[in-house]
Amino acid sequence: MSILSPEELRRYNRHIILPQIGLEGQRRLKDSSALIIGVGGLGSPLALYLAAAGIGRLGLVDYDRVEESNLQRQVLHTTSTLGKSKLESARGHLLDLNPHLQIDLHDLKLSSANARSILKDYQVIADCSDNFPTRYLVNDAAVLTNRPVVYGSIFQFEGQLSVFHYNGGPCYRCLYPEPPAPGAVVSCTEGGVLGVLPGVIGALQANEAIKILAGIGSVAAGRLLVYDALELKFRELHFERNAECAICGTRPSITELIDYHRFCGVAEEKDAADIKPAQNPYEITVQELHERLGQTDENRPGIDFIILDVREPHEYEISRLRNSKLIPLSELDSRLDELDREKEYVVHCKMGGRSARAVEFMRSQGFSHVKNLVGGINAWAAEIDPDMPTY
Repeated sequence: MSILSPEELRRYNRHIILPQIGLEGQRRLKDSSALIIGVGGLGSPLALYLAAAGIGRLGLVDYDRVEESNLQRQVLHTTSTLGKSKLESARGHLLDLNPHLQIDLHDLKLSSANARSILKDYQVIADCSDNFPTRYLVNDAAVLTNRPVVYGSIFQFEGQLSVFHYNGGPCYRCLYPEPPAPGAVVSCTEGGVLGVLPGVIGALQANEAIKILAGIGSVAAGRLLVYDALELKFRELHFERNAECAICGTRPSITELIDYHRFCGVAEEKDAADIKPAQNPYEITVQELHERLGQTDENRPGIDFIILDVREPHEYEISRLRNSKLIPLSELDSRLDELDREKEYVVHCKMGGRSARAVEFMRSQGFSHVKNLVGGINAWAAEIDPDMPTY
C-alpha cells in the first residue's frame, strides 16, 4: 500500500481523523482508480470531489469542447477554457486542485469497439453520460469486465442516482430492460436543466464512489434515489437483480457488446459535414429548406408551405424562422383544427426530437405532406445563419 507524504497527510487530514477512513482508508484511496464517462454537468463536480478526496488515478472520457452553454452547470470549465477540449480544461483544473493525481485522458467516443479495453483498467466506473445508447453500453461493458457503475442522470429539476453491478447486485438492465421509444424522452439539451442539479447528483456520485473505493458505508446498490429539486424531496425506490436479465442474469443472452444505437432505435450523431440530403421522405435538411425558401422568395410572391414551430413560447422568443407558425407540441393535439391537412408543412423544434414526434402524430391524423427539419433550428443557426441566437 502506498505511503502518504507529509504534504498529503496535511491535505487529507480531515479524512484521516474520521475513524471510518483513517490512515489506512486514505492510503487505499490513493491506490484506487475511477473512470468518469463524460466531464460535463455530472462529471464536473464528481471529478472535483474525487480529485480532492485523493483518488490516485482518474480516467476521463469525453470528446467535446467547452461551449458557453456549458458554463451554467459544468463547474469544471470556465470562460478562459471556451473552445478548448473538455479533457484539457478538466485536467488543468483538477491538477491545480490536487497535483498528486494521475489523470488519464481518453479523447474519444466510447463505443462497442473500445469500451471493454478502457473500463477494465479502473476499479469503479462513473456513468455521467446523457444518452441511452451510452448508458446501456457502459452497463454491459461494466458487467462483462466485472466493474461497479456509479450512475447519475439529470433532467430539468429531477435527478437520479444508483450503483449498478456492485457485489452481485442488479445492473442498469435489471431496472430498465428496454430503452424508451425513440423521441419519447426529451434530452436536457431540449428540455433544459437547473444549473445546480448536476452539482447535487454529481456530488452524491462522488460519495458513492469514495465509499466503494474506501470500503466503508452502505452503497446504493439495488436502490434508486430520485431527487426533486423544486420541492426539495428525495424518494428511494428498491429493485432487485433480475434472474432473466439479458446481461447479468443466470442465462445471459448478451455475451459481447452490441450496436447500442440500433438497440435504442436512434441515429448516431454525425458532424455537419457528413450530413447528406435526407433519405427519409418525411425529413428535410436545413440546406434543402434554405434552397426551397430561396426559390420561393425569388420566383413566387410567398412560400407554398408552412413552417410549423413546435417549441415553447419562451424558446420562440429567443430565435425563430421567418414566417413560422408557433404551436407547441404540448398543444398540437388540441389545436390541430388550426391546420389545413391539404397543405405542406416543414416542422421544426430546437434539435429535431420534438418535431419528429409532431410529424408522426400529424401523419396519423391525416396530414400527408409533412416533413421534419433535421437538426432543428440549432442546425439552421450552425449551417445557414450563424448570427441567429442559440440556446
